[in-house]
Amino acid sequence: MRTLISTAFVSLDGVVEAPGGEPGYRNAGWTFKGIEFVPEAFEIKGREQEESAAVLMGRTSYEAFSPVWPDMPEFARYRTLPKYVVSTTLDAGDLVTNWGETTILRSLDEVAALKETEGGPVIVHGSATLNHALSDAGLVDRYHLLVYPLLLGAGKRLFSTSDKDTQHLRLVEQETYSNGVQKAVFDVVR
Repeated sequence: MRTLISTAFVSLDGVVEAPGGEPGYRNAGWTFKGIEFVPEAFEIKGREQEESAAVLMGRTSYEAFSPVWPDMPEFARYRTLPKYVVSTTLDAGDLVTNWGETTILRSLDEVAALKETEGGPVIVHGSATLNHALSDAGLVDRYHLLVYPLLLGAGKRLFSTSDKDTQHLRLVEQETYSNGVQKAVFDVVR
């Protein structure tokens, strides 16, 4: 069984929207505005690429990442990994051709089936709406969070607001960096 890891840049108040500067969000680019760059804070991002065996994302994140990530040296390893996009609207003709193998999944049942296959961890980047659904369905096994010392107020949040039973997490790794960013890695307790 594969491990499903949700990874995110998140503000202290839980916002994950537009950390890299995507248009249309008031605080777009918040991960680098007024926050000193500390290279060691991003060690986990390199480790994720090396340890992941597949990438999972929602349609919106796929449409944001696929025109850019294939040509970025920072994400070179992801070119070689299978990618899965959860979407009810994308067709094969909507997929980019320069980013390697990409499969469209139509439901959370198909994500659950993917988790049952042999192979290493599946990493979820961005994809706020997908993260809500995955968490509510009990499909997330681990969270890799880089928590920024910011309060953004409005914006898409990492965690669902569904009324559900308490979900316990176990802290397995943590570190605080000189710029105030905190790394927190949690396993979901089952």
